[in-house]
Amino acid sequence: MTKVKRLPREVYERELSRLQEELVKLQEWVRAEGVRLVVVFEGRDAAGKGSTIKRVTEFLNPRVVRIVALPVPTDRERTQWYFQRYVEHLPAAGEIVLLDRSWYNRAGVERVMGFCTKQEYMRFLHQCPIFERLLVEDGVLLRKYWFSVSDAEQERRFRKRLEDPMRRWKLSPMDLESITRWEDYSRAKDEMFLHTDIPEAPWYVVESEDKRRARINMIAHLLSTVPYHEVERPRLHLPERPAAKGYERPPRDMQTYVPDHSAGLST
Repeated sequence: MTKVKRLPREVYERELSRLQEELVKLQEWVRAEGVRLVVVFEGRDAAGKGSTIKRVTEFLNPRVVRIVALPVPTDRERTQWYFQRYVEHLPAAGEIVLLDRSWYNRAGVERVMGFCTKQEYMRFLHQCPIFERLLVEDGVLLRKYWFSVSDAEQERRFRKRLEDPMRRWKLSPMDLESITRWEDYSRAKDEMFLHTDIPEAPWYVVESEDKRRARINMIAHLLSTVPYHEVERPRLHLPERPAAKGYERPPRDMQTYVPDHSAGLST
């Protein structure tokens, strides 16, 4: 694969700021109009899903926008209908849900690693398009993004995480095993697309060799697919502070203050 030129930081930050301002408008439109929006983030390990979600939500209201990243299912959840535990996290009116991985776990890691039976896998491929059509028919706006990254770039990012104590937690034995199962994951992804890339809920592929470009492209595309508009908000005025009425603050020695760690830092 030809190396992708990294988007210059100045260009990236300027456009990201503009897009994040539009995301705030989208959020207010969703809230005011009672819209239900679900955005699915899928893709290879280290493809940039998490960092993109972080930029999407950076200036948004967590009461309106929720990130859902479910852990391994419990013993009880394993006996439920597969989609059941995802249904309870779907948005109500005026909410946006971002799925950091989703029900597509069954078509990816569960399929490749043998965590589900062939029967369960085939049932998923049959039921998933039906499930998503039901969501769309009920008025849910569903957007699905697949973050694509090359094997060489994925390995580079893995090595960088291994060397960085602040990011090492992002790596798990399962992540590292994905290197040796690259082609298995590729075949699983191709079969998943074959069955679930439907007109009502198509897959959108995000080229993620350059994370900056991936974030910009994904956010811009999401905004282009939703018919939002700026919602006029009531004008707010900062009131005049009233005159003091004799309140006196308690002595400092009556409260326990956090030590001034910053005082010992060199300037």
